[in-house]
Amino acid sequence: MASASSLAFPSFQQSTVFPSEISSHPSPCLLSSLQPYPNRRRRGSSIITASVSEKSSATSVSVSTPAANLPIRKIPGSYGIPIISPLKDRQEYFYGPGGRDEFFKSRVQKYQSTVFRTTMPPGPFISSNPNVVVLLDGKSFPVLFDVSKVEKKDLFTGTYMPSTELTGGYRILSYLDPSEPRHAQLKQLMFYLLKSSRNRVMPEFSSSYTELFETLEHELAKKGKAGFNDANDQAAFKFLGRAYFESNPADTKLGSDGPKIIGKWVLFNLAPLLNLGLPGLVQEPLLHTFRLPPALIKKDYQKLYDYFYEASASVLDEGEKLGVSRDEACHNLLFATCFNTFGGIKILFPNTLKWIGRGGARLHNRLSEEIRSAVKSSGGKVTMAAMEQMPLMKSLVYEALRLEPPVALQYGRAKRDMIIESHDAAFEVKQGEMLFGYQPFATRDPKIFDRAEEFVADRFVGEGEELLKHVLWSNGPETESPTVGNKQCAGKDFVVLITRLFVVELFLRYDSFEIEVENSPLGAKVTLTSLKRASF
Repeated sequence: MASASSLAFPSFQQSTVFPSEISSHPSPCLLSSLQPYPNRRRRGSSIITASVSEKSSATSVSVSTPAANLPIRKIPGSYGIPIISPLKDRQEYFYGPGGRDEFFKSRVQKYQSTVFRTTMPPGPFISSNPNVVVLLDGKSFPVLFDVSKVEKKDLFTGTYMPSTELTGGYRILSYLDPSEPRHAQLKQLMFYLLKSSRNRVMPEFSSSYTELFETLEHELAKKGKAGFNDANDQAAFKFLGRAYFESNPADTKLGSDGPKIIGKWVLFNLAPLLNLGLPGLVQEPLLHTFRLPPALIKKDYQKLYDYFYEASASVLDEGEKLGVSRDEACHNLLFATCFNTFGGIKILFPNTLKWIGRGGARLHNRLSEEIRSAVKSSGGKVTMAAMEQMPLMKSLVYEALRLEPPVALQYGRAKRDMIIESHDAAFEVKQGEMLFGYQPFATRDPKIFDRAEEFVADRFVGEGEELLKHVLWSNGPETESPTVGNKQCAGKDFVVLITRLFVVELFLRYDSFEIEVENSPLGAKVTLTSLKRASF
């Protein structure tokens, strides 16, 4: 569930608690849990928490005065010639050698700085002002979470905002700044959704993903390989309908069309920022220069809306108690479920499977032993308490989120003049300037993480837990919690929980597996080539 200025199919964003009857500490999405407990954690635990009463929760980051040993440096780079320079930057961003990673890396090398000025897509003629101050290291990046310093109004997708015709005419929670009264009401509604569904999450996840694995096994036996992504989309949407609303979409008029419709609708929202692999001569005028007309998706969107309006009656009742009309609440529930949470799962699960698959048989054996032993000691049931006894599994999930956060891009507008620090220098930022951060660079900062570019499955085991404050996927540090006063993912802990459940269910069923991986516009495209059933 998301309420942040983020992107990527902006995964999950915003969190909640499991009440005491279920808690034994789970711990982040896509797109993004279940909570209202005090905003505090014991070291090594992961109680799902979020406060609905706290009115502000500014991330602790020094942005007022520079450290004594840091020089004040003028921000390098420039915005170039209007229209021409943004178009040139857009070409390099989407089509240059190395893609967007190289786009940023080349500028870091050019300016010898992780803070610099540039323009960001889409630029002309969708975005009226593409100028940003880029923050690419783990020290400067967190200012983007501090809502006492930056404004998040209408910045979910960055330098442009999709038409509200795509969301029923409403500015959805993700586009609201915490200073706006509607933000607290809608975020409280998301907390209610998560809390009210807490008892259904684990059983419905197990049911939905057992069906997924059976489908993959059948396809693998028939064809010798099985595509994970499409099957995962169906399982994820089915799980969310069952868990959140006690409604299986496949049993309604929506049928199995939900994931396909969501994909089309998200394209209309994010087309200016996506690279679908089409030739530039096709993609530029079609996606990056003018907006796709919302009218073309209206009929399909109505099908989604009708499903959510019927399925979420009890949550809509709660919305009315909070002062939100049923119509506005329904559009927000649709967005949170489809865009944020489903979108996050769509990216995060294949990426997680990719990293585990690349870890090989030795990692698979360690996970199988740890997971099965913990479940056995809990009476053969998957519980939160059992998952807390799986340090390798827990660390692995955080590592996948660190390496490939489903939310890649973050934006915020400076509320006042301030100083922002990188590791090497301090920079003056003026009120009103747009700040931008590319999260994979911040979470792979080699001055924070050893072997920063590598997948280290046990990175966050033991003393490594101290590094969790630098895991930032949820629009805030992993060690902090969402509140109505911040923009951290309401479903932060829900995302961590279901990703853990995915890994647990995988290794309860299989000893090992082999995969093939390709790139796709949204995360990895994974094909399973073998599944070795559990032998112990």
